[in-house]
Amino acid sequence: NHAIARADAAEYGLTAPSPALGNLLGTLAAGAGAAGSGATGAVAITPAAGVVGLHILHGLPEKSTLTCIDPEADHQNRAKALFREAGYPTSRTRFLPSRPVDVLGRLATQAYHVVYMDVEPVDLPAAIEAAWPLLSPGGTLVVVGSLLDGTIADPSRKDRDTLAAREADEVVEGFEGAVVTRLPLDAGVTLVTRKG
Repeated sequence: NHAIARADAAEYGLTAPSPALGNLLGTLAAGAGAAGSGATGAVAITPAAGVVGLHILHGLPEKSTLTCIDPEADHQNRAKALFREAGYPTSRTRFLPSRPVDVLGRLATQAYHVVYMDVEPVDLPAAIEAAWPLLSPGGTLVVVGSLLDGTIADPSRKDRDTLAAREADEVVEGFEGAVVTRLPLDAGVTLVTRKG
């Protein structure tokens, strides 16, 4: 199913997480509901919800729900079909065809164990600010492409995307009770975990 989802994402020109990052998502999702937090849900903010969702659903506890957010209904319909083909009941997923910054504030606070975020760099600061309250204690925000393939650290870069990514990095550093890890996976991944 992962291979089909990846081929589908490639056909639509969508950036999907590498298998290594996908496996990490499954591992993070497997911790949902642990430590007595009661939060077992996950959120996938990405056009490639099929690939991302299959990895997260693989790790999530059986009754947990995945919320997919993307403004393109077509992307979401493809993901629905992939989840159905993989045997996941429709009750395990919900789809919000909206811009992330428009709907994140409507989701329940501290109710999600994993929030995966793949948004344009210019939207990163506001999206990260809106996603942080959703994390349960022990929950992790996974921000992909956040290091812009390392160019974020190049002082000569002053383009709009780089400046927005740096601002997002400052937002993350300002969170109280956050443990931040940056990994050289894909175009750079920032993990922001809320202390228990």
